[in-house]
Amino acid sequence: MSRRTVPGVLPGTLALMLLGPAPAGAEPTGRPVFEGAGGDPRISVSQPESTSQASGGYVRSIEPSLGPLGDPFGLRPVLKAQGIEYSLTYIAETLGNAVGGIRRGAIVEDRLNLRLNLDLQRLAGWDGATVHANAYFIHGTGLSRYYVGNLLATSVIEALPASRLYVLWLDQQLFDGKLGLRIGQQAADTEFFVSQTATLFVNATFGWPAITGLDLPSGGPAYPLASPAIRAKYVPGNGFSLQVGLYDGDPAGANRPGEDPEAQRTNRTGTNFRTRDPALVVAEATYAFNTQEGAKALPGDITLGGWQHFGRFESLRIDDTGLPLADPSSTGIGRRLRGNAGIYAVYDQTLYRESGKDDEGLGFFLRAAWSPTRSSLVSAYLDTGLAYKGLFEGRDDDTVGISLAHARLSDDARRADTDTIAYTGMPMPRRRAETVIEATYQAVVVPGFTVQPDVQLILHPGGGIANPRDPQGRRVRNAGVLGLRATVQY
Repeated sequence: MSRRTVPGVLPGTLALMLLGPAPAGAEPTGRPVFEGAGGDPRISVSQPESTSQASGGYVRSIEPSLGPLGDPFGLRPVLKAQGIEYSLTYIAETLGNAVGGIRRGAIVEDRLNLRLNLDLQRLAGWDGATVHANAYFIHGTGLSRYYVGNLLATSVIEALPASRLYVLWLDQQLFDGKLGLRIGQQAADTEFFVSQTATLFVNATFGWPAITGLDLPSGGPAYPLASPAIRAKYVPGNGFSLQVGLYDGDPAGANRPGEDPEAQRTNRTGTNFRTRDPALVVAEATYAFNTQEGAKALPGDITLGGWQHFGRFESLRIDDTGLPLADPSSTGIGRRLRGNAGIYAVYDQTLYRESGKDDEGLGFFLRAAWSPTRSSLVSAYLDTGLAYKGLFEGRDDDTVGISLAHARLSDDARRADTDTIAYTGMPMPRRRAETVIEATYQAVVVPGFTVQPDVQLILHPGGGIANPRDPQGRRVRNAGVLGLRATVQY
């Protein structure tokens, strides 16, 4: 399948009802364009109408519902004929921590996403070449950072307020679309470690899983940060595909692992274009089955992948002289460790397809990852879930789902807590793992406009850390989060 279409439904802000994208080659009317998240063949019948995840999915525009105001100057078809397509997505949401967490409270946040596609075949006669640019305008306050204190952020759009360039790349298709080469500023979460069914969910870990976001410098090349990269994808046919990406390993230059807001300040506009940091390599192989037209059996895919970061990391437990970091005699500087690596697997499967429908039914996903390197905060990760599109009569485009994600903290992180207890003599919690359970329902008001109530239960926020607001140092209580999201695509 050609990769000249741009994957993703990438979000942004609500006062503009002129919003919501159509991927390259997609018409702004009619049924959705059936492209899978990550740009792969679509295997999930329950992939939702809209998503905030960078890997995206198929999209419809609100333009037809706006009548004469949809394209008042008639520019879109004129520009498209010349090879220029643009799209906008606006997401606004409110999330509230009803119980537990660091403290109770609520926030409002939004994100506007502007995307531009240039078909160089139409513009300049350059066969098989596409230029894509993507920018975010982010506003609001994150619930996880200020109220919950959890590792698996409650919303994928949570980030520091900024106007920033996200990606800017040139894609060249070769050998009748079997080989795609992409160069420029890119994000790994748009193409790697992707589950199409998981794109329904609001929690950030169902996009770029927490094991990569918390173990890699600056959270890795993923929303809201990207880095210069080269990506190659080979699609020989028969459902197989292979892809590998070589990225600058620190998109912000913060030189520390994890999704640290300070890293976002270091690269506030997304234009640092760093090229001298140690490299990050991500590679995966996918087999998609029963995707051919007219296939009787239900479609699905299996992906095996992994990453290797070639930089140096600080130990979570031992200082540069061999003492525990908790020892009062310690230098406070972690021992330097070489690299960070991990492997992962993804299984996406349509379990049931309604008779005579190609976009209604039940989908299932399962993802697992393991990082054995001692520099990892999260050593093991698992998420899974179910989503059903068209469950209720007369609501064929609505999608309902339930999911679970679990991140286990590494042995070194847990032993560091034990060291602290031993050296200070003070009782304190020892971190173990964090789990999130999410239930959500995405209702399509009109094509291109969705409303999505969401509920999340967060068990052991922060892995079971002490609440900094509790004078007795007790664990942060399990949190219950209620939310409502609105998405407009244009």
